Amino acid sequence: MEHLKRVVEAESFQRFIVVIILINAVTLGLETSETAMARAGAALYVIDRIILGIFVAELAAKLVVYRRRFFASGWNLFDLAVIGVSVIPATGNFSILRALRILRVLRLLSVMPQLRRVIEALMHAMPGMGSIGLVLALIYYVSAVLATKLFAASFPDWFGSIGASMYTLFQLMTLESWSMGIVRPVMEVYPWSWLFFVPFIIVTSFAVLNLVIAIIVNSMQTLQEDQTKAEKAMIHEEAMTVAGEVAALRTELAEIRTLLEKEPPRPRND
Repeated sequence: MEHLKRVVEAESFQRFIVVIILINAVTLGLETSETAMARAGAALYVIDRIILGIFVAELAAKLVVYRRRFFASGWNLFDLAVIGVSVIPATGNFSILRALRILRVLRLLSVMPQLRRVIEALMHAMPGMGSIGLVLALIYYVSAVLATKLFAASFPDWFGSIGASMYTLFQLMTLESWSMGIVRPVMEVYPWSWLFFVPFIIVTSFAVLNLVIAIIVNSMQTLQEDQTKAEKAMIHEEAMTVAGEVAALRTELAEIRTLLEKEPPRPRND
C-alpha cells in the first residue's frame, strides 16, 4: 500500500500522466480528420483504448490508496466524472458521448498545479464577480428599457423589445461593429444618441471589465499569499520538531555523561 502511494504521488508519475493526456489530445484531434482515420483509424482506436485503460488504472490506484479520502477532493471527483463519461459505451442513443471524450484533455487542470491555482483563483473570485454581475445586469436592464423607449419606433429590429435591446446592447459591449453597424445608423435619425451609447460602452466594456480583472488578480495574489504562509508555517513546524529532537538528544547525552561520571572505576586486573 505504501509503495503504491509513493508511486501515485511521485512527480515522475504525474509527468507521465501529463504526457499521456497530451498524446490523447493529439489522437482525438486526428480522429476528426477523414484522411487520418482512413490511414490509421485502427491504430488510433487502439491507442485511445490503451490511454483510457491507463486513466482507469490511475483512478483505481487512487481509490485503493486514499479510499474514502478520494471523494473529499473536488479534483478527484472531476477526474472521475471525465473518465466516467469516456467509459460509458458510445453506441445507439449514447453515440454523442464519443464527442465528450475530448473532456479528458481538461484533466490537465487537475494534474498541473499551475493550472489548478488559476482555477482555484477563479472560484475564489466568484463571489466578487457575482456582485459585479448583478451591477452589470442592473445597468443592462435600465439601458435596455431606455433604448427601447427611445429608439424602438425607428429601429424595431434592434430595439423593438427589451430582449432585442439587450441583445443589441450586448453587441455594443463586445465592440462588434458597434460604430458603423449600430451607432452611426441610429445617429442619422437621432443625432444626440451618442450621449446614450458612448457612456454605456465606457461603463460596460471598460470599467466593469477592469473590475473583473482586478478581482481575479487580487484573488490570485491572496491564494499565493495563503500558500506562502502555509509553506512557512510547515517549515517552522518542521524546524521546531527538529529543534525538539536535538534538545532531547542533548538531554540524553547529558544524562549518559552524568551516569558515566558517577560509575565507580573498575578494578584493574594485573
